[in-house]
Amino acid sequence: MAGKFIVLEGIDGAGGETQSKLLLKYLADKGMEVEFFSYPNPNSLVGKLIYEFLNKKFELDVQVQFLLYTTDFLLDKEKILSALKDNKVVILDRYFTSTLAYQCTKGFPLEKGLELAKLLDLPVPDLVIFLDIPAEISLKRKLKEKGKLDRHEEDKLYLERVRETFKKLVRGKLFAKEWVIVDATRSIEEVFAEIRTIVEKHLSD
Repeated sequence: MAGKFIVLEGIDGAGGETQSKLLLKYLADKGMEVEFFSYPNPNSLVGKLIYEFLNKKFELDVQVQFLLYTTDFLLDKEKILSALKDNKVVILDRYFTSTLAYQCTKGFPLEKGLELAKLLDLPVPDLVIFLDIPAEISLKRKLKEKGKLDRHEEDKLYLERVRETFKKLVRGKLFAKEWVIVDATRSIEEVFAEIRTIVEKHLSD
């Protein structure tokens, strides 16, 4: 029996990092074997480059952006597959679904992105939970959290378009066996209560 591959997604400020860590702790406390990955990975050379790009240290065209973000996941591909083979629950805070939403909003063709995923044999998530918030709330949360915004976080119009691209992925059931939308404008506790219910149902199926 293979494990389960769960991804938490959303625009900046949706709470993916907080909720994925809560889910990790919750499942581990229940005695489940869980592996956790977060992207961009600040410990990988590629992840460090991505953070430098986000902080406007240099410019990259959209094709290079797409390949750079995809490489960040590829570095962990074998670890993810190995954990799933060992029947573990694998939780990701962002994945290739983010690259499809963010970089395809900038003009990278969605069809080409999906073709590339097939070509690279990227593992497809069993479940993607899309934490949905308006761009206006994203900006407020990020300003409160950091005080300084990166190139994506500061662009309200762009984030709203990314949100719509995520919804397009949900509607098309693209690059995931199942998508679920969660209203992430509520409190951390309320959002996590819904995530917990969704994940428990998914793991028991």
